[in-house]
Amino acid sequence: MTTMRVVITRPAGDASAWREAVQTAGYEALVLPLIDVGPAHHAEPTLQAWAQWPQWQAVMFVSAQAVRYFFERQPDHMRSHAGDAARATWAHAPRCWATGPGTHKALLQAGVPEACIDSPSADAMQFDSEALWARVASQVQTKQPVLIVRGHDVRDAAKSDESANGTGRDWLAQQLQAAGASVHFVVAYERRVPLWSAEQIAQCREAAVDGSVWCFSSSQAIQHLAQLCPQQDWSTARCIVTHERIAQAAQALGFGGIHLSRPSVAHVLGSLECLA
Repeated sequence: MTTMRVVITRPAGDASAWREAVQTAGYEALVLPLIDVGPAHHAEPTLQAWAQWPQWQAVMFVSAQAVRYFFERQPDHMRSHAGDAARATWAHAPRCWATGPGTHKALLQAGVPEACIDSPSADAMQFDSEALWARVASQVQTKQPVLIVRGHDVRDAAKSDESANGTGRDWLAQQLQAAGASVHFVVAYERRVPLWSAEQIAQCREAAVDGSVWCFSSSQAIQHLAQLCPQQDWSTARCIVTHERIAQAAQALGFGGIHLSRPSVAHVLGSLECLA
């Protein structure tokens, strides 16, 4: 019996844990990162955000990458210490908001105390801005600033100077503004279409037709897939997605089998069992 192959599309830095989990479950894992992540071209806005750290009532991180690249530029004198020093550092610090367990874990790894983090419960049906808002809406103070740490999509290397502070009004920002809080954005990292080798392109085209199951945790990954493998027929391909919006992107690309899963590793593995 042929072992089912699972295509892991997360950024290279996040793929190893998923590959290990998939292989431990008895499947073949193929890592084809669909988002290339790196630090923001401009460091100054992040450094300025750190300089204003005590002023924020909360800092919301859109992803684990947002945490990692934001804290990479944390001033040395603010880095966490043990015992009383750590408690003093965070006694008057802003709340740190996370949309899901991966971002929550990244905050802990960055030295943020558990007591300072707000995120949806581990058994929440969905990990997104809506679930986070249900958790934090009651603590929002009017006329107090909230910082949203996010990424910036770079479609061309020559455009990396654009949007150093982030753009747009996402759903959470609208809720905050409606509640009377001021919203600020800072870009801590950049996302790009990865540069694939000829071998990766060949693996992609094979995995589109051989019964492999693709795992998507971002609609942007599907957009990049369309750019990397144009004209590919996806009508017989299968995928597991972790949000309705990602399902819509997969359907638009033409995936024949689309299966919705909660975003935890355990639930994705459970979905794989149903497809094996």
